[in-house]
Amino acid sequence: MRKILLVDDDTTYTWSLQKYLQRRGYVVNTATALAEAREIIKILNIGRTSAYNLVKEGHFKIVRIGNAIRVSKKSFDEWLNAQAF
Repeated sequence: MRKILLVDDDTTYTWSLQKYLQRRGYVVNTATALAEAREIIKILNIGRTSAYNLVKEGHFKIVRIGNAIRVSKKSFDEWLNAQAF
């Protein structure tokens, strides 16, 4: 089974492309926005190691693209809103 991840802020385009690919035998997952570690580092004002530790602890939903790790912005925002600073 072939899998593909579509990431785009245009939900209409993503939906159309998802349907097209599904008809051709792909299992399609979609996301509207993904964050990189450097964005988390900047937002939280923490170091790179601390950011990766948060990811490893499972606080956010992640997607691996090769060696790169991307974090679901929605899950990150939900986690951030739940934190008591």
